[in-house]
Amino acid sequence: MRIVGGQYRGRQFNPGKNFKARPTTDMAKESLFNILQNQVDFDQVKVLDLFSGTGSISFEFASRGCLNITAVELNFQHHRFMLSVVEKLGETHIQALKADAFRFIETSNQTYDLIFADPPYDHRQFGEIPSLVLSKNILKPGGLFILEHSKAYDFSDYPEFKELRNYGSVHFSFFQK
Repeated sequence: MRIVGGQYRGRQFNPGKNFKARPTTDMAKESLFNILQNQVDFDQVKVLDLFSGTGSISFEFASRGCLNITAVELNFQHHRFMLSVVEKLGETHIQALKADAFRFIETSNQTYDLIFADPPYDHRQFGEIPSLVLSKNILKPGGLFILEHSKAYDFSDYPEFKELRNYGSVHFSFFQK
């Protein structure tokens, strides 16, 4: 895993060969953050990273100056890897939680300016994620929700759907509340 921009740009961390997550590609991350830099004041947003896997997206936000990032990951090994990278970076703005993302959405009393979700593409509840995130009061009015997915999904019929961007096999659906 490589951080592609910001103060930690170029830093690399190896999660090991037995790691089960599918990290967002460097090209897709760089493209996503090029879009966001024109829409988001990084040091002013509160970010939620659901199904955070390696924590790659959280680290990109921190690298660009985000001061409040919550990363939610259920897998023990993935969570432990994230904590090790947080420690190596000396990063104090990421709160890495070992928790079920669905339960977190249901029970959170926090609101966020930007929510990013990268669930396993084969998750049995994948198609429910936009409805769940957009129906709960975790996304602030005017907030941005970004869902990473494969080409098998189309969320353009959601009233909050804003746009679709694709980078090879990686697709990002943007929603705005």
